[in-house]
Amino acid sequence: MLTCGRENRQPACNYPRFILGHDWGADVDPGQPRVIGPPTPVPSMQGRRIASVAASHWHCLALSRTGQVYSWGNGGSGSLGHANGSARAVPSRIESLSRIESIAVGPYLTSAAADDQGRLFTWGRAGSTAEAMPTGLGYKLHPGIHSQLTPKRVDALSGDRVVGVSLGYGFTLAVTDAGAVCSFGYSREGALGHGSFEAEVLPRWIEALAQTGRRFVAVAAGTLHAFALTEEGELYGWGDRSANGHGPNQAHFEPTPRQLTAFVGHPVKHVGAGRRSSCVVTEKGELFTWGDGSFGRLGHNSVMDESTPKRVEGLRAATVTVSAISESHHTLVADADGGVWAFGGGMALGLGTPGAVQPQDYVLQPSPIHTLRVRASESPGVLQFRWYR
Repeated sequence: MLTCGRENRQPACNYPRFILGHDWGADVDPGQPRVIGPPTPVPSMQGRRIASVAASHWHCLALSRTGQVYSWGNGGSGSLGHANGSARAVPSRIESLSRIESIAVGPYLTSAAADDQGRLFTWGRAGSTAEAMPTGLGYKLHPGIHSQLTPKRVDALSGDRVVGVSLGYGFTLAVTDAGAVCSFGYSREGALGHGSFEAEVLPRWIEALAQTGRRFVAVAAGTLHAFALTEEGELYGWGDRSANGHGPNQAHFEPTPRQLTAFVGHPVKHVGAGRRSSCVVTEKGELFTWGDGSFGRLGHNSVMDESTPKRVEGLRAATVTVSAISESHHTLVADADGGVWAFGGGMALGLGTPGAVQPQDYVLQPSPIHTLRVRASESPGVLQFRWYR
């Protein structure tokens, strides 16, 4: 496991950021941010084979190939899954989890994991409805309790096998092996997909998706928008208009899932959702991005927004296998030849050279990370990067 970017260790900060996973020791200046330019191995994780990583602006999870989960970063609201709720500068195993197959983190200090039996566990911060009923975790907590410090099973899904989970800003999406999709939590801008803006404490199946008769295989939750992908490569989106892919001629909110016409006849194999921005990889290996274009995160050589999917011309010569668009300011891409590309806010891109303190501020077009190669056949289906706004 390698990390790069910046973290702030200032003790006066209410939410100290220990997101790089490195132990800097006691001799560093606590008032100075720590910066790692190129992707750098995390010393404490050497010798462990990592299957996937889920990262946010405040906390991170890593899943080993043996099904163990490690967490580090800000422990506020129990986001790390340890009973004491403290911050962890280096990865620490969550002892109560085993045989895990998928992990997710959200920008709302929440976390989730599904095991090989399809059981879904959630923990971290829980919002409250007017009736003081927590939302976003999939179960009720006692009145006055607004966080779950350790992983707890979502019993409402005990009769279903969850194979995928994604977390947005106070809401959760889950997909089962039967191809059904459910959601729960806040429904700001219609993010739950139920045709309304009402919060759901417990998981609720998305009827508009069920009525399509399709089998869904993946979900992706952004800040306030979401997607569901069918096994045929059809993509459905809803929520925040600026990022759901339906274009400018629509209502400000889209609370009901609709198929994205831009990809009719162009099957999608991967979808990612970030902070009012989105990315798609088609079966042909084409990369499309749209939404908030600030910091150059869309890769179109500009900082302009795009209301509809637009192909990233700088990768036209590459066959893209997977892409991750962050809740911060950047995007990462892997191609079929093992190359890794980055664009957006320069601090977190991994484009720095050893010894460099700070890479370029903005990168508006895809740039290769020369110090990193990946095995395309083993690239994870979803790379998650989250930012707490």
